[in-house]
Amino acid sequence: MTTSTHDPRVVASPEVAAARQGRSTRSRRPGGQRRPPLRRDGVWPWLFVLPLFTGVAVFYLWPIVNTAYLSMTRSGPFGGSTFIGFGNFTELVADPQLYTSLGNTLVYTGIVALGIPIAVYVASLLNLPGLRFAQFYRVLFFLPYVAMPTAIAMVWRVMFNGDFGLVNRALGVVGVDGPYWVSDSSTAIVAVAIVGLWSSLGFSVIVLGAGLKTIPPELYEAAELDGASTWRQFRSITVPLLTPSIFFVTIITVISSFQLFDLLYAILGSANPVLPQSMSLVYLFYREGFVNNDKGYAAAVAMVIFLVIGVVTALQFRMQRRWVQDV
Repeated sequence: MTTSTHDPRVVASPEVAAARQGRSTRSRRPGGQRRPPLRRDGVWPWLFVLPLFTGVAVFYLWPIVNTAYLSMTRSGPFGGSTFIGFGNFTELVADPQLYTSLGNTLVYTGIVALGIPIAVYVASLLNLPGLRFAQFYRVLFFLPYVAMPTAIAMVWRVMFNGDFGLVNRALGVVGVDGPYWVSDSSTAIVAVAIVGLWSSLGFSVIVLGAGLKTIPPELYEAAELDGASTWRQFRSITVPLLTPSIFFVTIITVISSFQLFDLLYAILGSANPVLPQSMSLVYLFYREGFVNNDKGYAAAVAMVIFLVIGVVTALQFRMQRRWVQDV
């Protein structure tokens, strides 16, 4: 006996049943729920984000493109420019001032980065339960960060004075004969880096202190019940769970350190004879563009700074997978 496919006793597959009812299975989710129809909002979302895109394009993307073009030109003594391709970069690679300024920038960045573990320890102390005047101490640490670099430089120039400066007087107490800090090519960039470390410490303390607030106190209570010492709690709980904030502070510190200019210029001064041996990458850009009036060569220096910061930041993001803990 043969049965027809239209016999109601025959159990049809879901696909056949859906086809009989005039519905497509592609309009349903695996759970049997109907997919919501796609919304077409038109151009209104783009109109709302257009001001943001315009600002990014005008103030960020266009300067980068324009600087890249200027780096391939040579300015004339009476204005105008001539396209020379990669001539400025070829000349820059052979310029020993590039490597001197790059080395000074790396030294400055390395010394300032030493303030990050100091900031971790200070932020942990300020986060101790029951500490009195904790907010006042945070304000004291943060004040140098918001102070004007020129005012900071004037104070520290007096402190670094080789004859009557407070730094050399303190070293003399322990029997050390201090150098002429800002007049010696071997110590000038170190003196500037010490000031940079001091002035940036407050920002790191505030950010790391906010990160400490996110660590559950129950972890410390459990560790204390297990007999863990304060140092063991700091090493096994505080530092691992604080690594996202430490990573953020590291990124900001490195980028800002590679942009060293105002503090160096204010402390050393433009007439300092050790400035050519102590200049940073940004100061090299300033000298070529605004003192020597070579806009194309200065633009090439700016592109080198841009590439160096981009490579260093990319390496940091690459390496953060190994030591930053997911919270």
